[in-house]
Amino acid sequence: MLSKNILSSVLARCLITGGDFAEIFEEDTLDTSISILNGKVENSISGRTHGIGIRIFKGLKSVYAYTNNTNLESLLDTAQKAALALGELKEDISIVLNEKSIYNNNPIIYMPSSIGIEKKIKVMKTGYKAAKEYNDEITQVSVGYLDKEQNILIANTEGLLTEDKRVRTRLSISSVASINGENQTGFEGPGAHKGFELFNDIDPEYYGREASRVAHTMLHAKNCPAGKMTVAIDNGFGGVIFHEACGHSLEATAVAKGNSVFTNMLGKQIASSKVTAIDDGTIPNAWGSLNIDDEGNKTRKNILIENGILKGYLIDKLNGRRMGMEATGSSRRQNYKFSPTSRMTNTYIAAGNDDEDKIIKSISDGLYAKKMGGGSVNPVTGEFNFAVSEGYIVRNGEIQEPVRGASLIGKGSEVLMNIDMVGKNLAQGQGMCGSVSGSIPTNVGQPMIRVKEITVGGR
Repeated sequence: MLSKNILSSVLARCLITGGDFAEIFEEDTLDTSISILNGKVENSISGRTHGIGIRIFKGLKSVYAYTNNTNLESLLDTAQKAALALGELKEDISIVLNEKSIYNNNPIIYMPSSIGIEKKIKVMKTGYKAAKEYNDEITQVSVGYLDKEQNILIANTEGLLTEDKRVRTRLSISSVASINGENQTGFEGPGAHKGFELFNDIDPEYYGREASRVAHTMLHAKNCPAGKMTVAIDNGFGGVIFHEACGHSLEATAVAKGNSVFTNMLGKQIASSKVTAIDDGTIPNAWGSLNIDDEGNKTRKNILIENGILKGYLIDKLNGRRMGMEATGSSRRQNYKFSPTSRMTNTYIAAGNDDEDKIIKSISDGLYAKKMGGGSVNPVTGEFNFAVSEGYIVRNGEIQEPVRGASLIGKGSEVLMNIDMVGKNLAQGQGMCGSVSGSIPTNVGQPMIRVKEITVGGR
């Protein structure tokens, strides 16, 4: 990684046109990606990414530049070109850096780079076999594996100099069930801020069977009816609705520019009193966890909504300036090519006090969304449309026949107010979140919740 002398020289060059803050982000990453389709290895790719991002502030103006040339003269030239975008040349200044050690909240046992590819493929084939042999109607199974070891260095003109290592591993299994030209899919994607020890904690066979179970169940399901219904959304990845329809609207990326329905709403009730929502980047070894964010701040447990009252936003340094508020350890980026901004880490609706069986029994005629899929959201209005990947009709308080083709349609702010029961079985699921600073790993989660009324799209 870059030496302290080089960092100080480049940061000083960043401020030659009157900038009031500059930052260097260096990344050196090793990653591996393997895919298996129908039992055969299709791709196995390993690579290294190394580069430096340079960011300069002048008041509320910001400029970002990046390079993968670590030669001092190249770095100084990149810094000067970025600085010139903000004004005229002034006198050079000097920067003193103080190294800051961090506590590692995400210990790693087996670095993925120390594990042979044969072991990785063996895990994948275990999951493949369980998925393929689940039922004769499973016609295709694809398995993906990825790991990443990201070493970062962050230095800025406030004197910060710190480094961190981030290691993540994930398995993904997708099954297709087919009959008479009809296809249905199931997907599972467990992952964690862990090394290869992830597979001491999770069972690839279970996730293979589960992916095929969903595909097979939905293959024989009837089409879902449409209309306004009471809906129970199960725990884990069901939290994707809060993440997409509400979480993004609580990021300073949107709030600072007035592009959120929750702008200027601190202290006001925006959800049912049953709802407490949290973003916590400190959960040990969770998929979305970090020791420090991409500005070098310690991650935190941020209470966003408490008993229905909006308590806080997710804030990065630049948008914090715009809002007159402190950063919350929420600044993230995909890699050195992206300028960081406020993003989620592990975001979830906290456990409540309602029994899950009572939630189901309370529904006389509605839908049980056991597993959620993807969807689309308008971040300004919070309007969303999410697919239900596994759903069941509920009649007279009992789960009945499976239905497919269901979708949940609504507006984030309205759904928050319509949550009238919150279960105890909090769980989290893993996903990748895309936004202006790229694609990043995030957890979404919740216990089972009941939405008293929401529009269900069907066929």
